[in-house]
Amino acid sequence: MNSYDVAVIGSGPGGYVAAIRCAQLGMKTAIIEKYATLGGTCLNVGCIPSKALLDSSHHYEDAIKHFEEHGIDIPGEVKVNLKQMIARKQAVVDQTTGGIDFLMKKNTIDVYQGLGSFKDATHITISGTETIEIEAKNTIIATGSKPSSLPFIAIDKERVITSTEALKLTEIPKHLIVIGGGVIGLELGQVYKRLGAEVTVIEYMDRIIPTMDAGLSKELNKVLKKQKFKIETSHKVKSVERKGNEVIVKADNKKGEELTFTGDYCLVSVGRKPYTDGLHAEAAGVKITERGQIEVNAHLQTSAKNIYAIGDVVKGAMLAHKAEEEGVFVAETIAGQKPHIDYNLIPGVVYTWPEVASVGKTEEQLQEAKVDYKVGSFPMRALGRSRASMDLDGFVKILADKTTDEILGVHMIGARAADMIAEAVVAMEFRASAEDVSRMSHAHPTFTEAIKEAALAATDNRALHI
Repeated sequence: MNSYDVAVIGSGPGGYVAAIRCAQLGMKTAIIEKYATLGGTCLNVGCIPSKALLDSSHHYEDAIKHFEEHGIDIPGEVKVNLKQMIARKQAVVDQTTGGIDFLMKKNTIDVYQGLGSFKDATHITISGTETIEIEAKNTIIATGSKPSSLPFIAIDKERVITSTEALKLTEIPKHLIVIGGGVIGLELGQVYKRLGAEVTVIEYMDRIIPTMDAGLSKELNKVLKKQKFKIETSHKVKSVERKGNEVIVKADNKKGEELTFTGDYCLVSVGRKPYTDGLHAEAAGVKITERGQIEVNAHLQTSAKNIYAIGDVVKGAMLAHKAEEEGVFVAETIAGQKPHIDYNLIPGVVYTWPEVASVGKTEEQLQEAKVDYKVGSFPMRALGRSRASMDLDGFVKILADKTTDEILGVHMIGARAADMIAEAVVAMEFRASAEDVSRMSHAHPTFTEAIKEAALAATDNRALHI
């Protein structure tokens, strides 16, 4: 029987990063993955393939809508080759997952393919092409999550689909009905909207991206409607029925009136749920909550002191980069170090175009906590860089403490917001004030000048370009 200092169950961003950090710290490490490729949901059927399709569809949309204005003439009709688009997406996935294989070899991490389940707190059974058993002084559970559904919806993976199937369709939907106005639904909805589908988004809450700052929700809603999305908020879906190649969705609006939506595909994107099937956590003394999450303390330690859990399977935002931070945190904790994570400073991003990004507290949270704050906002359309690239939608908003001027939250929607949010994270990690950021030199012309201008606006309302 092979023995390890650490065994990691699950090879998503949290799991493989945890394994690498354990190996870097001198621990003999194994990683266990039930699927044929490493990388988990994120690399195989999540973050990476969805961004590949977003980029491809964005190129197509630019070609048919904007190239002529840029002085680029294309003879003949520009057509979508969906088969090639999906093939390119898969090539990106294959290259990325292959990179994880390389990193495992580079760090001398043993990889086991099969379903990992606890025999007891220090022994793991791996059921693959053959069944083997390994011993581990410590184990990190990183088994991730799966798409959620609603009890009355039958996911047939053909016409009533999850994000996994939406990443490999063989045709462009005529009318894609998206149940759920969160990150996944809006991103994949925009992919197929660009390619020519009619898209209707049905959201139970009173706004899309409901967990983000209300100002971002309002602006993104406005932009998507300009892009011809149909967005129905405050609608409670009560039935989804497939009839041949048609999907019929019935929902009640806030007045209690029943509405019927008919499309040829229905994407169910109502969130994700922790995945612990087959883990046999109870055999190791690991407790799972009523919500299906693994119970952990502040050190991400489970009820079994030598077993830890990270990522989507524990409480908190289901984000790849949150899982990575937790993977490093646990590896360093096992090694006797004193790492830390500030969960308030883990950014959230929606990769629509314009992109949406946020870190820290929202206005709603500050109001609820009765914190006196001030707001500095700056529109993207006031930037020379935005006019040059024709990316005029959006804004940057900075929330700062009214007394100390410390930045408490940064919320932005606009071109490259996903990259720009890192500046806000750095500023807040070092507890910068709005004035600190306002006095930093920002290259011109750039999108990040909007951050400086928003900081100026929060500092005595002295933005320079509005």
